[in-house]
Amino acid sequence: MERLRPIMVAGTGSDVGKSMIVAALCRMLREDGYHPAPYKAQNMAPYYYTAPNGDRISVAQALQAVAAGVEPEALLNPVLMMPSSVTNAHIYCLGREVGEQHARDYFRQSEGRRELQKHAWEAYDELKKRYNPIVIEGAGSVTELNLLETDFVNMPMAEHADAAVILVADIERGGVFASVYGSVMLQRPEHRK
Repeated sequence: MERLRPIMVAGTGSDVGKSMIVAALCRMLREDGYHPAPYKAQNMAPYYYTAPNGDRISVAQALQAVAAGVEPEALLNPVLMMPSSVTNAHIYCLGREVGEQHARDYFRQSEGRRELQKHAWEAYDELKKRYNPIVIEGAGSVTELNLLETDFVNMPMAEHADAAVILVADIERGGVFASVYGSVMLQRPEHRK
C-alpha cells in the first residue's frame, strides 16, 4: 500500500469526540487495507488499560488499537496522567509509573516536560516504522494559549509528524462556530494553515 501522511485529530476542547473519530478512522483505514495505529502523546484519563505485558495506557487508546487491529502497547500512549486528587496526578511514561506530581508543578516544570516529550516523540517515531498511517489524537483544546510553551501534544506534535490536521468540534455545545474560528485564528501563523 502507498505510504499515507499521518493524520492528527485535534479538537476545539476536551470531550468533543476526538477519541471516537480516531477510532473510526483507524477502523476505516484498516478496512481499506492499510495497517494504521492510533497514537496520543499524552492523555489525562481517570482509567487505564493494562496491556498484556503489564504496561498501562489510556482506555481510549486501547479501544482505538482494537479498532485498528493492533495490540495495545505503551507506544500508543507514551505519557499517561491519572488524577489521584483534585490537584495531583500519577504520571506514567511508556507504561510505567514514574511518580506523582501537582498539576502546577507538572505544567511549569520545563525540564521534566522536555524529557516526557523526548520519550513521546521517540515512541511516535518507532510506531511510524511499523504502521501506515499513524492516526494521532490531540489533547484538550488545540489552542491552549496558557500551555503553549510546554505543549508537545497538539500542534508541536503535528509539526514533528508532518501530519495533516483535522479540527473536531461538538455542535451540541454552545458557541461551536466561535470555538472553531477561535481555535484556528489563535494559532501561530505557521500552524494556522
